[in-house]
Amino acid sequence: MVQLDQIDKDILNTIQLDFPLETHPFEKLGEQLGIPEDDVIRRLERLNSAGAIRRIGPIINTKKTGGISTLVAVKVPEQRIDEVAEAINRYPEVSHNYLRPAEYNIWFTISASSDERLMQILDELKAETGCDLINLPTKRLFKIGVKFNIR
Repeated sequence: MVQLDQIDKDILNTIQLDFPLETHPFEKLGEQLGIPEDDVIRRLERLNSAGAIRRIGPIINTKKTGGISTLVAVKVPEQRIDEVAEAINRYPEVSHNYLRPAEYNIWFTISASSDERLMQILDELKAETGCDLINLPTKRLFKIGVKFNIR
């Protein structure tokens, strides 16, 4: 469990939807939060190392850039969850994954530059893990904004 003070919580709440698009974004965050830029950077590095932040980056509309994305469900034995999640996370094309209480218990989204690259990744994951997976491509897009209120 990551220990968060109020400044950590303020940083996490701010960067989710209001990350500054500036030449010096961490300086701007520091100004917004009333702390020095180097403190923002130090805290973000600590939160990243502790696993509270996986990445800071844009959300790209893959389809509009000529790519493809999909949702994948994987059937993973309980004792192999961490191992399989690590294999999934090695791909930069994977934006996030989560555990669900179901037969297919690890779900993740993946965006690739082409159908070929997407299938290559899925084939590699299936071969490496030996786990069954289901590719659930988007049929109809619903954009749902998610913001976690860190208290």
